[in-house]
Amino acid sequence: MEPKFLADSMLGKLARWLILLGYDASYAQGQGQTDLELLEVAHREGRVFLTRDTKIPAVEGLRMIVVRTQRFEDQLKQLQRELGLKPDRKRLFTRCTYCNAALDELTREQALPLVPPLVRELKTPFFRCPSCKRMYWNGTHTERTIKKLEKLGL
Repeated sequence: MEPKFLADSMLGKLARWLILLGYDASYAQGQGQTDLELLEVAHREGRVFLTRDTKIPAVEGLRMIVVRTQRFEDQLKQLQRELGLKPDRKRLFTRCTYCNAALDELTREQALPLVPPLVRELKTPFFRCPSCKRMYWNGTHTERTIKKLEKLGL
């Protein structure tokens, strides 16, 4: 079973990269939640709690990982080591990087009216978030992200 994550507000970039890898990874976006509230959410939803705070006490039945490094590349490597993460290339870019919902694939006809004119020229699949309605497609950013992940060994 794939792990699901909840990252505290200090680890938003790590959470977004986990989402890019296709993992269910939500994060506290400065919503003013206390550590205790975040721990409760993680426990209730069966998520691995990610934090940089070394003072948060362990909670029985909750997997918590204290991320010790600053660079998200090193943070991803730590998670890969500790959890044995094996990202699947087929799951890359399958979740919304804003709200974490699984994306729906649209037909070209459905997508064309919803994307900018230059994007309409691209030969790419189109995806839309069912929750926040953001549109996604493959472009140069996709290639750069894949190269970065390959460089990291992911």
